[in-house]
Amino acid sequence: MERQMKRAVFLDRDGVINRALEKASKPYPPTSLAEFEILPEVSAACAKLKAAGFLLIVATNQPDVGRGTLAKEVVEKIHAHLTAQLPIDRVEVCYHPGKGLSDCDCRKPKPGMLLLAAKELNIDLAQSWMVGDRWRDVDCGHAAGCQTIFIDRGYAEELKQKPDFSARHLGEAADIILAQTKNKFMKKSLKDLKVQLYADGADKKGMLDLNANPLIRGLTTNPSLMRKAGITDFEAFARDILQSITVKSLSLEVFSDEFPEMKRQGLKINGWGKNVYVKIPITNSRGESSLPLIKELAAEGVKLNVTALLTVEQVKGVAAALNPKVPAIVSVFAGRIADTGVDPISIMTESKKALAGLPHAELLWASVREVLNIFQADDCGCHIVTVPHDILAKAQKMTGMDLTALSLDTVKMFSVDAQAAGFKL
Repeated sequence: MERQMKRAVFLDRDGVINRALEKASKPYPPTSLAEFEILPEVSAACAKLKAAGFLLIVATNQPDVGRGTLAKEVVEKIHAHLTAQLPIDRVEVCYHPGKGLSDCDCRKPKPGMLLLAAKELNIDLAQSWMVGDRWRDVDCGHAAGCQTIFIDRGYAEELKQKPDFSARHLGEAADIILAQTKNKFMKKSLKDLKVQLYADGADKKGMLDLNANPLIRGLTTNPSLMRKAGITDFEAFARDILQSITVKSLSLEVFSDEFPEMKRQGLKINGWGKNVYVKIPITNSRGESSLPLIKELAAEGVKLNVTALLTVEQVKGVAAALNPKVPAIVSVFAGRIADTGVDPISIMTESKKALAGLPHAELLWASVREVLNIFQADDCGCHIVTVPHDILAKAQKMTGMDLTALSLDTVKMFSVDAQAAGFKL
């Protein structure tokens, strides 16, 4: 079973943790332990972040060692003092001289130090932060997939990328991180979500009701759902439902197991409406790849919903096959991934990165099992999440409920049921 992934705050050193030495509005590192001064707000900020469950990792460029103007032993002595004073979990250092931006993989703005720590400590970079006072820190954080906070010290240099947030010092940065983390778990309404809600089903009345719901942006179905709903005539059902669902997207899946027939069905389904997406499974039932078919249909301008994906490798294969000019949906079955005991968050995050070069492709979180999954899909940047009818009803009823009040309701339920059962001891 995959270990639970951790969140981290990556901290630049000079100017964030300790006072940088400034000369002509440019920052320089201390050259001795005597010059190393931890800034006044840092200790409390680190304590708050640790209490919230974040790993604290220092990521610092120290090119003076590589240039021969500062002894490595001095830097190590400073870091020994730093870790003795603060609850730092790890210190990553790039000692390379930095004569050019391509001389190593670890010197910021390259994300090597963050990637190494993430790999060895099982860190979810999408749920982590980079805090720094230089453009290199901001760019490094973005490259690693972290959220970024820029501490503006007024140096004579310009940012190259916009940070997610700005702060005056680490104390403010910690408050921002904690507030943003709290907000992720305190959304009061489904209307606050960025992710598009799609409904999953094949019951005509339910589909039409959901089509009228302004929260629902699209609808999907598949052969299993159709069979469960008692549908025996695929085309008659699809054409009938498309008389009412004319604007919101509707995904209809081919049902052949042979690729030539899949293609024929896909082209036919594509002609039923401009809002139709043709669902193609990633393989047929014999495990043979559908990628050649996906490439053919995409080249012909068919809007596809590629379904039943469970791995990042599958997503990368689909990304290479899709037409960047044609809208597409890539459905990763996050719920099925979770059923195996694996946290799907990292897979969904990497899947979104794999689709970055396709401006019209949308990542869909499929097989929602509980209300929390909707918010997880939103937090990791999915474009779409498919929600079964019963989960949507529960989400509309319970999202944002006060947990203390819910606790009392639970106790009342136990009491009512005990009395109704006539229990006696």
